Amino acid sequence: MKINQEELSEWYKKAQDEILDDLDEELELELDDQRLGGDGDGLTSLNRQFYFRELFRLQKELIKLQDWVVHQKLKVVVLFEGRDSAGKGGAIKRITQRLNPRVCRVVALSAPSEREKTQWYFQRYIAHLPAAGEIVLFDRSWYNRAGVEKVMGFCTDKEYREFLETVPEFEKMIIGSGIILIKYWFSISDEEQYNRFTQRINDPLKQWKLSPMDLESRRRWEDYTKAKEAMLEATHRPAAPWWVVAANDKKRARLNCIHHLLAQIPYQEIEHPHIVLPERVHNPDYIRGPVPKEMYVPDIY
Repeated sequence: MKINQEELSEWYKKAQDEILDDLDEELELELDDQRLGGDGDGLTSLNRQFYFRELFRLQKELIKLQDWVVHQKLKVVVLFEGRDSAGKGGAIKRITQRLNPRVCRVVALSAPSEREKTQWYFQRYIAHLPAAGEIVLFDRSWYNRAGVEKVMGFCTDKEYREFLETVPEFEKMIIGSGIILIKYWFSISDEEQYNRFTQRINDPLKQWKLSPMDLESRRRWEDYTKAKEAMLEATHRPAAPWWVVAANDKKRARLNCIHHLLAQIPYQEIEHPHIVLPERVHNPDYIRGPVPKEMYVPDIY
């Protein structure tokens, strides 16, 4: 199929628009973070340019890692834990943003049902563990028992103690099955959580993120601190260590977390066969039927 200069120019323009649209997706997320007045993280314009450049570079590496996981049939689990508003969700968004959702998926379980409460505690999490060639990111995990359940009294002291005793064995079994387990704790200061909660209270687009449980967790800051310290002490093991992400600065936290994640799994770039777009079949007797106007979404913009 021959392409004239005008068609080639139009193709380049569309390709450029597509690239800009792709970049805008990340920019929208960043503007959303800054909407209530400034970054809140002290980054200069030059640093912001560096941030975007590094983020896109790291996301390109994540795609290579994804291809390697599929090619090698690896099974990867990444846990994201931390206080409310610590930035776990923002980091997860940047990790999954360019990846194939059939390969990399996010698990964010709601409170257990009445039936699930009668099951073995780890049972509902096991159902979400990866098969070969999959990456699963847990936005909060079985460590709920060592945090919110302990502090809010949703489990008994016996259940809590049993969890701390058995979770290392549970994770040992997971790793023994061939799963690569990586655990991150996003750490923010008392003052930074206060600032982020205040922003959410005053932001109609983010108020949904604040639940009564979040507000209560703010009141019980010290209780959560004690629970976190006990959790780390009991479950930080050589086979399944915790990695603490300093998260007062959201952008640096994301870059540091992604950079560290990439370093945990040795990977290589997979060569893909050159893709050739086939010629479209044209049937001279085919006539495209009209679409009624009332079926179209109105052109408001």
